[in-house]
Amino acid sequence: MKPFGGSSEHYAVLTIISNTTLKYIATSLDVEERTNRKLRSRAAARSRALMATLLLRLLFLIGLPAMLLTRAAADASFPVNVWPKPTSMSWAEPHAAVTVSPSFHVAVSSRNPYLLSAAERYAKLLVAERYRPVVRPAVNITAGGALEKLTLSVSDLAAPLQHGVDESYTLEILPTGAATVTAVTAWGAMRGLETFSQLAWRAGGRGRGQDRDLLLVAAGVRVEDRPLYPHRGLMFDTGRTYFPVSDILRTIDAMAANKMNVFHWHITDSQSFPIELPSEPQLAEMGAYGEDMRYTVEDVKHIVEFAMSRGVRVVPEIDSPGHTASWAGAYPEAVSCAGKFWLPGGDWNSRLAAEPGAGQLNPLAPKTYEVITNVVSDLTSLFPDGFYHAGADEITPGCWKADPAIQAYLDGGATLSQLLERYVSAVHPMVVSRNRTAVFWEDVLLDAAVNVSASAIPPATTILQTWNNGPNNTKLIVQAGYRAIVSSASFYYLDCGHGDFVGNNSIYDDPNSDFNTSGGSWCGPYKTWQRVYDYDIAYGLTPEEARLVIGGEVAMWTEQVDTTVLDGRVWPRASAMAEALWSGNRDAAGRKRYAEATDRLTDWRNRMVGRGVRAEPIQPLWCRTRPGMCNLVQ
Repeated sequence: MKPFGGSSEHYAVLTIISNTTLKYIATSLDVEERTNRKLRSRAAARSRALMATLLLRLLFLIGLPAMLLTRAAADASFPVNVWPKPTSMSWAEPHAAVTVSPSFHVAVSSRNPYLLSAAERYAKLLVAERYRPVVRPAVNITAGGALEKLTLSVSDLAAPLQHGVDESYTLEILPTGAATVTAVTAWGAMRGLETFSQLAWRAGGRGRGQDRDLLLVAAGVRVEDRPLYPHRGLMFDTGRTYFPVSDILRTIDAMAANKMNVFHWHITDSQSFPIELPSEPQLAEMGAYGEDMRYTVEDVKHIVEFAMSRGVRVVPEIDSPGHTASWAGAYPEAVSCAGKFWLPGGDWNSRLAAEPGAGQLNPLAPKTYEVITNVVSDLTSLFPDGFYHAGADEITPGCWKADPAIQAYLDGGATLSQLLERYVSAVHPMVVSRNRTAVFWEDVLLDAAVNVSASAIPPATTILQTWNNGPNNTKLIVQAGYRAIVSSASFYYLDCGHGDFVGNNSIYDDPNSDFNTSGGSWCGPYKTWQRVYDYDIAYGLTPEEARLVIGGEVAMWTEQVDTTVLDGRVWPRASAMAEALWSGNRDAAGRKRYAEATDRLTDWRNRMVGRGVRAEPIQPLWCRTRPGMCNLVQ
């Protein structure tokens, strides 16, 4: 697709005109420079700068190829790159950079507190960051003044952070030291600020003179950018493992740097209930791992505000009626099969839960609805986002059948699906009454044994999150008329391939047990960044069906993850999804571009490490310093 609707012939003409114009500019500036040296005139120097500015702005406006926003330009790799790759970026050749003034600041005329906070944060980051590319950028440093400021221009400062908000922006950096970000919303401006920050780097040594340390930013650059998908998230599990607030904040900060915009917080699970709720304090008192392993109301407010200042929405999930063994300490009368061994006789067909920690809310118990009403009310008060994730995955028939009251209900001719629908038909209206869209895991509709009818979860107020059976289940969801969030375990589950956490597993007695297996986990093998990057979340869908896919989430389940390994498990694999959902994973010819992305992701990983994110490496340093030598095919 070509910008401005031009033909290939039109662009060929523009190329000729542009090259001629640039030669004219260069010749004119060279003549004037010689004159200036003779005259030593400050006025002449100002005239030269003004001339360059006006001519370069003219090039920007008429779209000549020095700044031409073609898809080919977007596919190019530059001396310094941005992650995720912008939809459209051009950098005039020969590539140039401008020094950044020690007094650099971001100028914004706004009372939007989140944008003001972002402007101040990025101004500090630009000066404080010490990123030095492994491969030294081959650029010319422009003469003249340093870049003093970046100006933000936002047309709709009141636009709330919500699903579908406009995140587009335009960034322009002129060689003369003028830089602007133009956006519709504050959230788009934040994306532009991040792009600007990634176009800066340190060069030179730490001495004086020609080898002095310089802070540079790319010049002669224009970026026009917007995301492909409005929902680009990370599902983060704090029910299996408690993570300090600082870990959550660092993760959200890294998400914003990757232009991800949804922190799906899977707060509770069978193992623990770590959030303090004003209406139900006993749930955390009896269900958390300890007093120092709870999220207070103040913690939640801090996390939500921190995320908001980075353009990241926080979507809470309290999974139910399954995965609720941790509720039994406070309300044993509301939880079936609590405290029982999860796999009686070691027989999977007799299991009471999908993993250790048996317990499901009993839809026949009045206490169940009293408690869940308070939970939904508190959660929707603490979290302002328009989505509420109600869970409803992995309902295990054996657990409910082990409950005498439920078994009597079933003996009367009822089914487990009717039992689940009884619960969902009560919870869904609660969520909707709080002005929220209800999100459920796909199981609620697609599970073969226990599911509900579509009437209990109307598509107009329901989104389904898919995690099984790859693109096949995505298609089933959208064919049924539901919007879909894609988290296919075969591509987006970051915990896979690290073995399993159950004890005394005799399979390892067999010396051949690891042959032709999946890394010892149900969803193995390990999902490499290439596997994540290459996945097309709308694969196999018609254009009409694809429009119902609102985006995707990588999932970090934490049975075998804690603070010591968190960053490396998430990053940079989550970065791979971030780019695929922001600007796609294909080049202009429609080919997957993971090969071209390798060096860029290595550079981005290095920058993230410098920002305090302990992202794992994807190649030895040797590879980055010898481009192409680590490829499979020359």
